[in-house]
Amino acid sequence: MTEGITPYNTNTAKKEQVAEMFDNIARRYDFLNQLLSLGIHKGWRKKAVGMLKASKPKYILDIATGTGDFAIEALKLNPDKIIGVDISEGMMKYGREKLIKMNLVDKIELRSGDSENLSFAENTFDALTVGFGVRNFEHLEKGLSNMLRVLKPGGTAIILEFSRPSVFPVKQVYHFYFKWVCPLVGKLFSKDKRAYSYLNESVAAFPAGKDFLSIMTRLGYADCEATPLSFGIATIYKGKK
Repeated sequence: MTEGITPYNTNTAKKEQVAEMFDNIARRYDFLNQLLSLGIHKGWRKKAVGMLKASKPKYILDIATGTGDFAIEALKLNPDKIIGVDISEGMMKYGREKLIKMNLVDKIELRSGDSENLSFAENTFDALTVGFGVRNFEHLEKGLSNMLRVLKPGGTAIILEFSRPSVFPVKQVYHFYFKWVCPLVGKLFSKDKRAYSYLNESVAAFPAGKDFLSIMTRLGYADCEATPLSFGIATIYKGKK
């Protein structure tokens, strides 16, 4: 499990370390995201949001929203409102600047918050999304349970997360890229030598695929399914309340 994997291996709580890490890399995050993924992440988000199209959600919560890219993509669903929450004020600072430039502040609101302490009543949202954030939860099951709490009955949760490909030679290339290339490039551009090493460590420890589906099911999510992307580099998990 990812609870014991932390960015800086200090005595402070994982949540605090993750917030510090993202504050540190916030200025270069969007650039590095585009560079290190070769732009593939945009297609993954598009596919993930597309899975909500049939349900036509009007009130959406985007957890670990960062600079708001998932929330912005979700506007294609024509919702009335999207609220994004994140523990990193540094990331949301750049997200809010992006929303102002795109004239989207009336549609998307970014608030400080995290999955374990969502300040919303039960049965509030028609849908919720998490893009590459569940690995960073301090307590994975507590976060997932609280997400389910604020979802309306019949509502859908969409979770996009890195996974581990098993097919040759994608597995070998992926392992080399995540272990050596990402930390090196991340260190050069973000000036945080641990952030992109933590990325590799947290992905390796994450209970992906069937293991994650079993956790979702045990916590009360219904009709759970997993859709691998790009030979298993990432996976979309879907569950309903």
